Amino acid sequence: MTTETAFDVVVIGAGPGGYVAAIRAAQLGMKVAVVEANHLGGICLNWGCIPTKALLRSSEINHLLHNLDQYGFKAENITFDFKKIIERSRGVSRQLSSGIGHLMKKNKVTVFMGLGKLLGKGKIEVSPSKWLPEGVKGVEKTETLSAKHIIIATGARARQLPGFEPDGKLVWTYREAMVPAEMPKSLIVVGSGAIGIEFASFYKNMGADVTVLEVADRIMPVEDEEISAFARKQLEKSGMKIHTGVKVTKLDKGANNVTAHVEMNGKVEKVTADRIIMAVGIVANTEGLGLENTKVKVEKGIIQVNDYLQTAEPGVYAIGDVAGSPMLAHKASHEGVICIEKIANVPGVHPMKKENIPGCTYCTPQVASVGLTEKAAKEKGYTLKVGKFPFIGNGKAIALGEPEGLVKTIFDAKTGELLGAHMVGAEVTELIQGYVIGKTNELTEAEFMHTVFAHPTLSEMMHESVLSAYNRAIHF
Repeated sequence: MTTETAFDVVVIGAGPGGYVAAIRAAQLGMKVAVVEANHLGGICLNWGCIPTKALLRSSEINHLLHNLDQYGFKAENITFDFKKIIERSRGVSRQLSSGIGHLMKKNKVTVFMGLGKLLGKGKIEVSPSKWLPEGVKGVEKTETLSAKHIIIATGARARQLPGFEPDGKLVWTYREAMVPAEMPKSLIVVGSGAIGIEFASFYKNMGADVTVLEVADRIMPVEDEEISAFARKQLEKSGMKIHTGVKVTKLDKGANNVTAHVEMNGKVEKVTADRIIMAVGIVANTEGLGLENTKVKVEKGIIQVNDYLQTAEPGVYAIGDVAGSPMLAHKASHEGVICIEKIANVPGVHPMKKENIPGCTYCTPQVASVGLTEKAAKEKGYTLKVGKFPFIGNGKAIALGEPEGLVKTIFDAKTGELLGAHMVGAEVTELIQGYVIGKTNELTEAEFMHTVFAHPTLSEMMHESVLSAYNRAIHF
């Protein structure tokens, strides 16, 4: 353990916001430390984005193995080892977490594995943490660090509703859903945001009977209504049961199952399953940070910051989930860079435009978007040009056996500005970046139209959707 205690920058939290901020600060010649109470890489790498993608990959393979006949193959007695599927997911996280440790050493970032707390101006207390994984050595005694700049990057955790708290056996959050002792035969998922619908998709593709309960009037309520409706149709086609506009009022726990009392269609229905996942959002980790020792302002659980992530306390910053929505890893990472570059007075640094941040959901089919939905654009008073192109009109999609999907683009009719892009179907989480780049660089429909897209690719649908907005689509 280092004896150094004075730094230019101390980052509390080593998730995708914190560790990126630390590395960028080190690149700019600053003396940097990171304080982490649990895992390097944070929730995203250890219990969120990454391990869930490993699980979803396994479920996609299982789904494909049971549908080989469409590709001319035949397989019998297909089985899987659920324990190995979970172990693979955890192994992916361990590999990447150790990779973050390597990056810290490579960039000469000092790491304190312990609890960080602000003591006042430029002072951080680091104390032993009870949340460290087995085998990880943490600080053995409380010590005090000093820093010119302190960045809070403590992330978020699953929201818990009174009466629906996780018990580790029958009632799960995303964390328990990632490491179950055995595969449930039936599952209820409460909430159809990205977390809820991804777990619903995973367990459905692994063979479970899945029921989704959503209080809003549609699934994935932040997405464009047309994309949401398309995704629901495909999920229900796979056998998933979905109920929207409903409310869970009570849970009855049995010996090895749970029954949800659900208000739907004016009466209370009972839905029983082996397990239930509560995926009702996340809340920022702002407690226990010593913010009362500073001028930092917290409203509705979110630390208030300006465009460059500065709080009301000079020298204290907040990035990522604690600084508000969208609570996405890539938003946190970019905020970390902006924050550090502003501190270092790097020429050209500018605030992030949140409307240019993409969102991705890795269910089957995938959903991806950037910018305004059609409804939101109309509410803002824009006159629109809307283009749509279905996967069934794309040669590569048909060749892949993925003909179900839709690409939708929304333009300002007056200026040609791309206001939003929304996609559902195979690999759209990879495709969306093309629109993000175009939107970030303020391209108009003309630039998109005159861009050559390789053939045969799924990306051709992006071109066709733009053409469609101006009644020029070729292949549909």
